[in-house]
Amino acid sequence: MADLSSDDRIVIVGAGVGGAQTAAALREHGWTGRLTLLGDEPHPPYDRPPLSKDVLAGKADSTVFDLDWAALDVELLTGRRALRLEGAERIVVTDGGPVHYDHLVAATGASAVPLPGALGVPGVHLLRTVDDALALRAALRPGARVVIVGAGWIGAETATAAAALGCGVTVVEAGPEPLPGALPAELGRLTRDWYAAAGVELRTGSPVAEVEAAAVHLADGTLLEADAVVVGVGARPATGWLGDSGVTLDDHGAVLADARLRTTLSGVHALGDCASFPSGRFGTRLTVQHWDNALHGARTVAADLLGGDGAPYDPVPYFWSEQFGRMVQYAGHHPAADRLLWRGAPEDAGWTVLWLRGDVPVALLAVDRPRDLAQGRRLIERATPLDPAAAADPGTPLKSAVR
Repeated sequence: MADLSSDDRIVIVGAGVGGAQTAAALREHGWTGRLTLLGDEPHPPYDRPPLSKDVLAGKADSTVFDLDWAALDVELLTGRRALRLEGAERIVVTDGGPVHYDHLVAATGASAVPLPGALGVPGVHLLRTVDDALALRAALRPGARVVIVGAGWIGAETATAAAALGCGVTVVEAGPEPLPGALPAELGRLTRDWYAAAGVELRTGSPVAEVEAAAVHLADGTLLEADAVVVGVGARPATGWLGDSGVTLDDHGAVLADARLRTTLSGVHALGDCASFPSGRFGTRLTVQHWDNALHGARTVAADLLGGDGAPYDPVPYFWSEQFGRMVQYAGHHPAADRLLWRGAPEDAGWTVLWLRGDVPVALLAVDRPRDLAQGRRLIERATPLDPAAAADPGTPLKSAVR
C-alpha cells in the first residue's frame, strides 16, 4: 500500500493502455493530487490492437482513447522519452528535462525486436506504433511484393491485411510451424491452410540470413524480392531506462513485480508488457504482453496506490487475434497442463481445444467459438473441474460440462 498524501505527485511513464487506464482509474477512485502521464510518442495516448487490423486495412487512421485529459486534470507530457530513473532522488530523467515524482508507475510496454542489420534499411518496417502502421499501410499497394518475417500473431494479422489489399504476400518463419512459442506445433500447423486459402505463401523452417533494400536473403540461399519487408519476430520489455535504478529486472528485461505490482524500489509500481508478476494460479511468474493484462494491471496499481486491500494480481491471461477471416481467442497458460482435449475438429467451422490439469481447465484456444472462450475463461478462473466426455462434445455448452 502506498503512503499517499494530497500533496504527492504520481508520475506514470508510458502512455499506452496501461498508463492511460491507470491515470483514469486513479481519478475515478477519487485521487485529486497531481497526476502526470508521460509518453515518448508525440501523439495523445492511443490503443494498439487496431493498428494491425483496422489501421492497416484503411478503416481507421487514429485509435486515440476517448478520454478528456484536461477534464481529468492529468498533466499529459507527450514526446518525452524516459532516459533513466534516479530512484534515490525520485527523478525520471527525460530528453525534455527531469520529472520529479513521489510515486511512479512504469508502464512503458515493449519494443518490437528488429532483425540484426535491418534497422534503417529502406522498405523495412516494424509494426508497433501508429506511425509504423501508417507508413506500412502506404506501402501495401495492390500488386506490391510483401515479405513478412515471422509467422506469429503480428505476422499473421499483417499477412491478412496485406493479402486483402491485393499484395503478393510471402511469410517466412524460422520455426517449423506458424505461431512458434505461442502454441504447440500440432496446433500451429493447423493454421497453414488459412495462409494457403488467402493466397499467402508460407515458408517455415526458413531463417533469414540478411535483409537489404528490396530483398530478403534466406539462410538456404533463396532470394525473395520485396517492395516491402515487415519484421514481426517478437517484442522485448522497454525497460532500458530502469537500468541501475534499484528496480530489479529478470533475465529477459521485464520488471520483477510482486503480487500487487510493486517493484523492488520503494514508491515504484510496474504493469503491462514491461512487467512480470507471480501467478499463484499457474505456479510461475508470467510476463504477458497483451492488452488485457495492461488493462487489469492498471486497476490493481491504482487500487494499491490508494490503499485498497484487493486480492493479489493473478489474472487469467487473455488475448485475441483476427486473421484470415477467423477470430482466434486464447485464455489461460497451457504449459501448466497435463493433457489436451478437443471440442470439434479443425475442419469444422469453429473449434476449441482445452488444456487440462487433471480435469481442471488451465487454458483454451477457441477459433470462431466465442461462447466457449467466455464460459471457459470463467471456469479457468474458478478452477472448476470438467467432465471430459461432456466437454469434448462441441454441442454441449462448457458451463454445462462441469462435474
